[in-house]
Amino acid sequence: MVVDINQREGIQIAIIIATSYLMVQLGKRLIRRRINKTYNDPEENEDRVTGLKFLYNTLSFLVYTFGVIAIIYTIPPLQSIGKTLFAGAGIFAAILGFASQQAFSNIIGGIFLVLFKPFRVGDLIRVGSKNEGFVEDITLRHTVIRDFENKRIVIPNSLISTETIHNSTIKDSKILNRIHFSISYESNIDVAIDIIKTHAMSHPNYIDNRSQTEMDNGTSPVDVKVISWDDSGITLRAYVWTKSQGDGFTLKTDMYYSVKKAFEENNIDIPYPHQVHLEKLKP
Repeated sequence: MVVDINQREGIQIAIIIATSYLMVQLGKRLIRRRINKTYNDPEENEDRVTGLKFLYNTLSFLVYTFGVIAIIYTIPPLQSIGKTLFAGAGIFAAILGFASQQAFSNIIGGIFLVLFKPFRVGDLIRVGSKNEGFVEDITLRHTVIRDFENKRIVIPNSLISTETIHNSTIKDSKILNRIHFSISYESNIDVAIDIIKTHAMSHPNYIDNRSQTEMDNGTSPVDVKVISWDDSGITLRAYVWTKSQGDGFTLKTDMYYSVKKAFEENNIDIPYPHQVHLEKLKP
């Protein structure tokens, strides 16, 4: 079906499109200016940034939606098409309603995320057991997570609402890292523990998270415990605090390297499984 649009109607459509676009860009500029000002605020600001980004996404959606409706109902040829489409209601309405259920669930999920704040823009979270990264944006439909490989994970809001969310930032970004080391039964366990503590406390990412009472009582800044007696050796676990999960990962990898070298210098053996093959005796 060909729609005949005269010059006057074409100008009206152009004005509506231009007005919608300018309103969105103006809102984007104002909200971005507010976000930049918020980021420079020394106080906690993640809640406001999250709200502002969600507000911008919502306003953009509404402006463009009203723009489309305005085009349909102000241009006679398009208005007649719209009436024809909605007049047949039955099957069309059923299909539209079914298709919009998931979209509506995502919108409600996005609103709930902003209202109840299980996470905010900038938080380090893990959704379920696999999707982990920093929250980059929350829209009406989905949440964007930037993972550690700088890839973007786009998750529908309705799905996030039903998953378990691990948030490493929402209250306190400090992380207690549990780092495992194994030594042989013949190795000096006290020397091994001292080496682990020394290398942990000398790392630049280490922080002392003891309370004043613990300090007064002489509690060790880094705790190392014997976890298990295994088939080929003893497992030690070090408890080391860092400011963030990223700092903890760096500390852990550095310690695996430095502690290994220190173990070698102090005759601390690291056990590993091995097999002994016996030759079959000749009759």
